[in-house]
Amino acid sequence: MCKNTIQFQYGLSLLDFLKQYGSEEQCQNALFEWRWPNGFQCPNCGHDHYCILSKRHLYQCNNCRRQTSIISNTIFESTKLPLMIWFLAMYLLTQNKTGISALNLHRQLGISYNAAWRMKQKLMQVMLERDRSFVLSGRIEIDDAYWGGERHGGRPGRGSENKAPFVAAVQTDEERHPLFMRFVAVPNFRKKTIKEWAEHTLALGAKALSDGLACFRGIADAGCVHLPTVTGGGAESMNNEQFKWVNTMLGNVKNSLRGAYHKLDSKHLPRYLAEFNYRFNRRFDLGSMVERLGRVAVRTAPMPERFLKMADIQW
Repeated sequence: MCKNTIQFQYGLSLLDFLKQYGSEEQCQNALFEWRWPNGFQCPNCGHDHYCILSKRHLYQCNNCRRQTSIISNTIFESTKLPLMIWFLAMYLLTQNKTGISALNLHRQLGISYNAAWRMKQKLMQVMLERDRSFVLSGRIEIDDAYWGGERHGGRPGRGSENKAPFVAAVQTDEERHPLFMRFVAVPNFRKKTIKEWAEHTLALGAKALSDGLACFRGIADAGCVHLPTVTGGGAESMNNEQFKWVNTMLGNVKNSLRGAYHKLDSKHLPRYLAEFNYRFNRRFDLGSMVERLGRVAVRTAPMPERFLKMADIQW
């Protein structure tokens, strides 16, 4: 049987990772190149000549004397951890198909659980912000989904207080092979909400296929082609070929979430969904994912812990 070349690609082995980022100096050099690909530029005056204050790991502008840390104004700002730990965390997050919990990071990196949780949330925030501008086009399979279940004595079904709604969307090519996905948390399944979701997530003129849920009519109001199919619900609806890939991806993501994260707070659901979006949409070149995540991380604003603990906003 012919192997799937994407699924069985080599990716970035641990040995190759250590060759590239196995020392603090290598990590600092990589971070410098990602932040200033054309050479150092003072964030204050734009001057390109500098000297290094090696004991304090600072870069001082020769023109205005402004001192700049390589991690200032990035997602790494204020960290007390070595860059090697951050790079290894980026490796584990990008090369692990099913996700890795903060508890597992805590054990593998040898840092406290709280530090591992902050690190994971920050890196997922980078993924979330990077993909906010990513839109799907062409043929797109769409479905409504929930994370969680009813509390004892609470309302059942869609009105349950313990269910977090999100929209699952998978873009396919003309041969119906999956290309990209966007799983996006939404406050509710109302027509106005879905219209706003479509405006942020779908390209104008995209052909969206959904079931007969009334709120999906908002897709047409956003300037996209909406092709609803009444599936009738139940097990048979899951076998509908029109929605093969969105159902497959929903099953994969939910199983991975349940397996890796035993207590996922729904207010942080957007970040966890973004983690799966990010990996899937870049699966064609696993070997470059650490570098790509690092390049985005140095362009992502700092995220203090008090903001990490607040509820996420998807768009």
